Amino acid sequence: MTKQEALFNYTLRLGDNALILGHRLSEWSSKGPLLEEDIAMTNMALDLIGRADALLRYASQVEAKGRTEDDLAYKRGERQFLCNLIMQLPNGDFGFTIARQLIVSAFDLCLYEELAQSKDETIAGIAAKAVKEVKYHLKFSTDWTLRLGDGTEESHNRIQKSFDDIWMFTAELFETNEVDAIMVKEGIAPDYNNLKARWKKIITEVLLEATLKVPADAYMQTGSRKGVHTEYLGYILAELQYLPRAYPDAKW
Repeated sequence: MTKQEALFNYTLRLGDNALILGHRLSEWSSKGPLLEEDIAMTNMALDLIGRADALLRYASQVEAKGRTEDDLAYKRGERQFLCNLIMQLPNGDFGFTIARQLIVSAFDLCLYEELAQSKDETIAGIAAKAVKEVKYHLKFSTDWTLRLGDGTEESHNRIQKSFDDIWMFTAELFETNEVDAIMVKEGIAPDYNNLKARWKKIITEVLLEATLKVPADAYMQTGSRKGVHTEYLGYILAELQYLPRAYPDAKW
């Protein structure tokens, strides 16, 4: 695998993660439990979709095959996406969405702070902007984890179950392959093995303060690095890609 191929694959992965999670959060628009939270989650969705736009645009430039960021978002099949499985999970209740967001935001903070120091100037620039957004995403999900975990018996039990159910998808965030090895060697991306301890520390501190238990590591679900996804991604893409596929020559 060449450096160009690895960079395309890596940037595509980052963009896909932002795109699919942004789409999931957008599903909360007009459905949040409170107006302020409704607006907050919609704004987080916009942050992620804006990040996806920048990353997929750069991926299209790296690929240099005439495809645009819109082509990458709307004209690829399910097996061509590289987003982590955790991004694809249905929103569930508000607590489930908060648990997923805490896990992902903590990971994104650890990752994008490192990517802001990347030798690739474009990735470093995108990451520097993303860090500012991710800090808010982490604060939002932390505050709500504390409120739900240390709230009523029902809210405590439900968000604990959410973390327990999601935990099997966390190991995949740190999974590496040949692409990552090349990115690390070139100084473009960090070694994911070095991110995990800090991520785990952030999650552990929040959960303990929220009177919740850190789930035990057991069976872990993986597959996205090879284009193998949950059953949910196909439904997301059917909705996300319907209009551009129905009118492929339209100019927006």
